[in-house]
Amino acid sequence: MKKSLLLLALCVFTVAKAQHDRINTRGSIGWFNYFGTVKLSEKWGLHTEYQWRRDQVVAGWQQSLLRVGINHQLTPSVLLRGGYGWIETYPYGELPINGLGRAFTEHRLFQMAQLTSREGRLEFAHRFMLEQRFVGRYSRSDLDREDEYPLLHRARYMLRLQLPLKGPMVVDHSTYVAVYNELFIGFGHQVNANVFDQNRFGALIGHRFSPLLRIEGGYLNQVLQFGREIQGRNVFQYNQGIILNALFTFAKEAPRLPQ
Repeated sequence: MKKSLLLLALCVFTVAKAQHDRINTRGSIGWFNYFGTVKLSEKWGLHTEYQWRRDQVVAGWQQSLLRVGINHQLTPSVLLRGGYGWIETYPYGELPINGLGRAFTEHRLFQMAQLTSREGRLEFAHRFMLEQRFVGRYSRSDLDREDEYPLLHRARYMLRLQLPLKGPMVVDHSTYVAVYNELFIGFGHQVNANVFDQNRFGALIGHRFSPLLRIEGGYLNQVLQFGREIQGRNVFQYNQGIILNALFTFAKEAPRLPQ
């Protein structure tokens, strides 16, 4: 009994100390996203997306993200994708991600595998992604533009659950609800302070209008750890806000799930 109480006290002390050693910041965000699929054949297609990520819901920039890729439908339940992303991150919030308080560019290569399945009316999607991120960095404070692009590696896993409000599955003119959670982990010798990179949780309500268009929106929660420390303390950013997705497909089947 005494050992259990000592162990419990040690756990509480460790958690409290970790919280004390952190710098926590909070913000409100709004993400407004376009996802488009152009089906070239039964197995192959083009993926396009643009994400307009805003600070203070809509007032200022958080990020601009453009991503393109090639889809390969390996089986009806397995989708593969590889491609390129161009991301601009701006100085937003109480503490900027960049130590100089400046915007920076990221060029990103990615590989993705998405597995879908169904249990009754509930649809499951598991998405696994690897990213090779060339993140812009200023080697000196007097520079106007980034002059270094170190390579950072990141792994992502997302679980999404989707349920139609009526009927056995999502079809044209049907409404559905969905929840998802995605974990981001950095790895490699350049990982610095943030092996845990971020976590995203979303709760959505959506409507499929036709095979061409699906709209969904709802609540987004983002927890992000900086890749740098401030005064020897890790920095965690807690963002809450709204997300709105417009999904288009130029094919007979419904659009694939977004990020």
